[in-house]
Parts: sequence; C-alpha cells; structure tokens
Amino acid sequence: MTTPLPGALPTRTLGSGAHALTVSAVGFGGMSVADSYGPADAAEAEAVLRRTLELGVTLIDTADVYGAGRNEELIGRVLGPQRDRIVLASKFGLGTHPDGRPVDGRPEYLRGAIDRSLTRLGTDRLDLYYLHRVDPQVPVEETVGALAELVTAGKVRAIGLSEAGADTVRRAHAVHPVTAVQSEYSLWTRDPEDAVLPALRELGIGFVPFSPLGRGILTGTVDRVTDLAADDVRRRHARYAGEAFEHNRALVRSLEDLAAERGATSAQLALAWLLAQGEDVVPIPGTKRLRYLEQNVAAASIVLGKDDLEAIAAAIPRGAVQGVRHPQPDLLEA
Repeated sequence: MTTPLPGALPTRTLGSGAHALTVSAVGFGGMSVADSYGPADAAEAEAVLRRTLELGVTLIDTADVYGAGRNEELIGRVLGPQRDRIVLASKFGLGTHPDGRPVDGRPEYLRGAIDRSLTRLGTDRLDLYYLHRVDPQVPVEETVGALAELVTAGKVRAIGLSEAGADTVRRAHAVHPVTAVQSEYSLWTRDPEDAVLPALRELGIGFVPFSPLGRGILTGTVDRVTDLAADDVRRRHARYAGEAFEHNRALVRSLEDLAAERGATSAQLALAWLLAQGEDVVPIPGTKRLRYLEQNVAAASIVLGKDDLEAIAAAIPRGAVQGVRHPQPDLLEA
C-alpha cells in the first residue's frame, strides 16, 4: 500500500453521455449532520460542510427526509454561496406520507417535492435527483418519465435511483438515461456485487455507495451499543444488537489490525477498498466531525496492492456479518 503526497482530490465520472457528471472520487453524505446518528452540534456541522469544499469534495448528497427538510436547509445556507463549485444531489419519496404510504413515487408528488427541495436548498436546479426508494404501487417508468420532465424543464441535470434492483434499473434507463444508482455497499454489505453492479456497468451508470463505513462500525469507534445516543437510528439495526454486534465488532478489530500495520485507520482502509472496486464507484461517507472528514477524504490517496485487497477481504469475508442490514427490509429490492 502506498500513500502519495497530498494533492488535488481525484475525480471520477458518474454515468455516460450527455448526462454524465464529473465529481470528486469521495463525496459527502449529509445524513449524519441531521441528527440521525445522535445529536449534531450546529456549529461543527457547518464547519464540516465548509471544510468539504476546502478539501476538494464536490459531490454533496442530501435528501428531503433527512431531518424533515432541515438538512437541505443547512446545506443550502452553508454551501449556497459556493453553489457552482458543487455537484448537488438530493432525493425524494421516502418518508411517512399523508395517505400512510412509506414511499411515494407518483409524478404528482414528485412535482411538488422538487420545488420544496429547491426552495430549502436555495437553488434553481439539482445536479442529481434520486428516487429515494422505488414505489411498489407506481411503475418505475411513470416516476422516471416525470423525472425526465424535470430535466427538460432545467430543474434537474441528471437522475438517479436509490436501492433499486437490476431489473428496475434497466426499465428506468430505457425511459431516460440514469446517471447514478445509490445503494448501501461496503465491506459490511456486499449485496450489489451480485446483480446491480454488473447491470450498471453494462449500461454505463455510476455507482454511489452510501453507508460505506458500515453505518460507523468500520471506523472502529463504536465499542458498545450503549455508547450510542438514545435516538441514534442504529439502535434499531439488527447488526447492532446483542450477539450479532459482538460478532461484527470482532470482525472490525481484524480490519483495525491491518490498518495499523499500514499506517492508516480502519475507515480509510474500508474506503480505499471501495475505491479499488472500480473507477465508477464514488462513496459518500458522512460525518459530523472535522477530524473524521479529513481522514475520509485522505483515503482517496491510498493505493492498495493485490496483497492489501486480499488481506482486507479476508479480514471481513463476504457473508461473515451477522444480522439483516436495514430496519425496514420491505422497502428494499434485491
């Protein structure tokens, strides 16, 4: 493993053709500065967002459901003056809707959702707009058709899907080019390797892993679930419960040992492993701490050799993690 001298953050391309987006190799996931993983200090959250730009991060990801819109407002307020320096992504459709449905992909809902997000973000367009979850009650072709109308109207530059299966991606892409698919992917969760990643590569679609650090456990900083804030969403995750957590934490200790031997943190090794999976992979780690932000971005400079990759994969073998990955698996596609 080699670590080049600090320099400009490398870039990668999401998608292909007229709707491709050039972004920093490591993006920033905004969910963590919206109190989802325990209370966030407002001043430090703003400092983290400003520092992302100083470090060369250009892909900023948020969603209307994060903090019930407050996350979009925060990002708009802090990064709005630098709007032309960032590739701004948001998502719609996930949450509790008036009719009780957990996902809403109806075109009429989408048309209102984009305007609300643009208002909160203080901008006239999004660079990338994702359907946060596929609505099982609405054909994806209808939702993507409405997204295509937003592209034509200039409100959206490119469209994406989150947690969509390979067949759904193909159907959506046939209606309008999909630039990126966002799903959970890390040493902790390898499911996309089966069908989604091969489909994306066939179609020329970029891949944006969220929770690339296993919702924090791959950082090695979570030793006991009781250390998590009472309102931390991870308390509802099976992988953070009882014996499963103890088993999973032991796997991470193996990764920590490898990282220490290589002069890196376990989080950096996990991100470098992800980046090594392909030039079309752009992880979006999130954090509410400046020191972790800087460590995450520095992972883009780590070059892993074949022996490194094999050792990392052996430390956390595919299928070794215990527990389902999400508290609401009924909203996910394979």
